[in-house]
Amino acid sequence: MNRAVAFTLSGLFMAACAAMAQDAEPVAIGSRLEPLVDTHLIATLSGGAAFRMHPPVPREIVLDHNEPWEGSGTGYHTVFQDGPLYRMYYKTWHLDPQAGGLKTPHPTFAGYAHSTDGIHWAKPRLGLFEYEGSKDNNIVWVGKGSHDFTPFKDTRPGCPPEEQYKAVGWGEEPSGLYAFTSADGIHWTFLQDAPIMAGYAFDTQNLAFWDSVRNEYRAYIRDFSQQNYQGVRGIRTATSQDFRTWTEAQWLEYADSPVEQLYTNQVQPYYRAPHLFVGFPTRYVERGWSPSMEALPNPEHRRLRSSASDRYGMAISETLFMTSRDGLHFNRWNEAFLPPGIERDDNWAYGDNYLAWQLVETESCMDGAPRELSLYATESYWTGNSSKLRRYTLRIDGFVSINAPLSGGEILTKPLVFEGNELVLNFATSAAGGIRVEVQFPDGQPLPGLALDDCHEVFGDALARPVVWKEAAIGPCAGQPVRLRFVLRDAHLYALQFRANEG
Repeated sequence: MNRAVAFTLSGLFMAACAAMAQDAEPVAIGSRLEPLVDTHLIATLSGGAAFRMHPPVPREIVLDHNEPWEGSGTGYHTVFQDGPLYRMYYKTWHLDPQAGGLKTPHPTFAGYAHSTDGIHWAKPRLGLFEYEGSKDNNIVWVGKGSHDFTPFKDTRPGCPPEEQYKAVGWGEEPSGLYAFTSADGIHWTFLQDAPIMAGYAFDTQNLAFWDSVRNEYRAYIRDFSQQNYQGVRGIRTATSQDFRTWTEAQWLEYADSPVEQLYTNQVQPYYRAPHLFVGFPTRYVERGWSPSMEALPNPEHRRLRSSASDRYGMAISETLFMTSRDGLHFNRWNEAFLPPGIERDDNWAYGDNYLAWQLVETESCMDGAPRELSLYATESYWTGNSSKLRRYTLRIDGFVSINAPLSGGEILTKPLVFEGNELVLNFATSAAGGIRVEVQFPDGQPLPGLALDDCHEVFGDALARPVVWKEAAIGPCAGQPVRLRFVLRDAHLYALQFRANEG
């Protein structure tokens, strides 16, 4: 931007900012990444512009839980990257449906697997716990907490080395959520003898993590609502400063979603934008018996499971997507993020489509393509002698986009205050499509040199493409409130970020 334009902007900004005194406070986004998953930055959408959720793409089976100490009830997976190693933890269980009941031939254990790429996984023989006279297995924990043993790596500054890995799991006698610590992620001990939380149901995968933005531990747990909705499964959250003493757990609140049975929650700070929580709860639906239910895969086995409990045969599970900016109030998409999919043997059943906790980056299967997100979900649950874990992939930041058809659509943001001298977009267009950006004063007037006609149209498919104007630059606008007007044609906009470009 030349000096004359810069001086003009300075005077115009002072006048515009004075006029803003009676308007809403601008949103300060600094240089953080902002995935466009909610309306936090959005003032209006017009034309054909609308939010669109994107389901993950199914890939290969990465684990078959067919070891004698595993089985058809194996699930509640946790996955995270730890330096060059990817770690996975899960409950190992087997359920054998029989007429009138379920047979469980061995107790629940916690299993462990690892990988160097997040795609090819191995079950190391740990030699820690005995099963049927041998320690030649990948069992990493037995006893209390095995039901949903859910570890994480603690990134809290000052965390003692012997506690750098922590875990939670539900146990009984007394009933509650127990905490565990480890120096290496393999050898675990109880943090304390008593549970760190009690008085809630806990009968699914419960989890906890260090929230680096708010400087506190946060837990998400299962409970049953006994007041407004008798017996409805739901999610609570609690916080702690020391991982030992926790606040009373509060029910999550949803902006515009019906009352539904929610099993796991899988809430986590999004690693590229940790001010934003993303969650993947499992929705459990009892559809009842009907011609469509009878037409689903494996009807004989479905009837057998139903003889033990009707819901085991006629219930169906799938994964949802939700986001939050405070960890308590969530925007939940009511449509499925991971539906059961095309009918195959042993899917569309109770226990399938449970997503593992945490997202990881992996290499793309396409040469030259950028890295992508990998997610992992169960299938063939309570069927045969094992359950399976399938990998799914998703574009980085690609949960939701604002999309417009070729006929066009527009996005107008609220007033924003940013840092940096460059605006970059995570976007995708067709060959004929494109995106142009106009920078406006808060009153809607375009800034000199940054109007729509001054913007070189952005087209392609990239995770971080800079927006370029013909003669001006956006850097002098840093620290002052501006609006962004996006005009889209056959395009998806996934995320935006202001950043400093030294070039």
